[in-house]
Amino acid sequence: MPKGYFKHGVVFTAGITAGLLALTGCAGGSSDAGDGSANSEKTVRIVTHDSFPAEDFAKAASEATGYTVEVVAAGDGGELTNKLVLTKDKPIADLFYGVDNYFASRLVDEDVVTAYTPAGLPESAKEFNYDDSGSLTPIDEGAVCVNIDPAWFAEKGIAEPVTYEDLTKEEYKGLTVAMDPAGSSTGMAFLAGTVSKFGEDGFADYWKQLVANDVRIEQGWTEAYNGQFTQGGESGKKPIVVSYASSPAWTVNDDETETSTKALLETCSSQVEYAGILKGAENVEGAKAVIDYMVSVDFQNTIAESMYVYPVHSEAEVPEVWQKFAPKPTTRHDLSAAKIGESREAWLKTWSDAVAE
Repeated sequence: MPKGYFKHGVVFTAGITAGLLALTGCAGGSSDAGDGSANSEKTVRIVTHDSFPAEDFAKAASEATGYTVEVVAAGDGGELTNKLVLTKDKPIADLFYGVDNYFASRLVDEDVVTAYTPAGLPESAKEFNYDDSGSLTPIDEGAVCVNIDPAWFAEKGIAEPVTYEDLTKEEYKGLTVAMDPAGSSTGMAFLAGTVSKFGEDGFADYWKQLVANDVRIEQGWTEAYNGQFTQGGESGKKPIVVSYASSPAWTVNDDETETSTKALLETCSSQVEYAGILKGAENVEGAKAVIDYMVSVDFQNTIAESMYVYPVHSEAEVPEVWQKFAPKPTTRHDLSAAKIGESREAWLKTWSDAVAE
């Protein structure tokens, strides 16, 4: 985890430039590791974000496809995107999974991917297609929302926050942890949600208010949720965290009668995660086979319980307890893929300027 520094009550992670330099170094090392023995005719390498259940997937995908599937982790969704772009001339894998709708345009615009539409892509998944050419294959969908620890607020006698605006109020000063949108896909989804809610002329002012209210900004979801959130780890002290609408399903008790967290369903923005074949892949046929497996009911059935997001296959299984504790939000602060691709870098610059003041 990069070292952070404090400024005006906000914790920042190390700068983007340093991160890109580190990724460049990693790219060279990873490429050397994939020297043919790693990507032989019967071996397929998939690069994913850190939250992916790598060991279980490698075993199941290998059995389903007949290939030896290797999984390589490359950070949060934003970090994964950066790495794929930086190594596009010498790809570190055959395919990827975990880039979402907030960063997907970078892969298409930078000519990182080879179009492929699996024959078994379910009809229900097609509404999540990135484009009509099959550049990327939708695998799962969910919603990024603010989460809270209701017991903490009950104990302190403080009303629970409900809206984006509540997080800027004095009674919630120093209670919230979010993520750097430059490197975190969760953080980028939350940033885009604030753009949708407050407009391109208003979201910077909202973030300035968050800064004034001592929001903490971590590098990624893991550091924020497991490191800072009161229900994420023993050392957590923040009762408000940016996470997912489905996160409360993860904190359900053994009897499945109650959960220790709650998603604020007025603060949600949609997220779709994609898989795709990397241009220049050594094992294209193997990559296609893995993507075919990922859209199959067999794999889609595992998504909810292993990754706590919704499968894109309408016939895939979702635990009954999700209906009570992880419902899909009806209010979503969304923007089109075209708008995100066109404006993302400008939003990041505006956000950086806003939180640094």
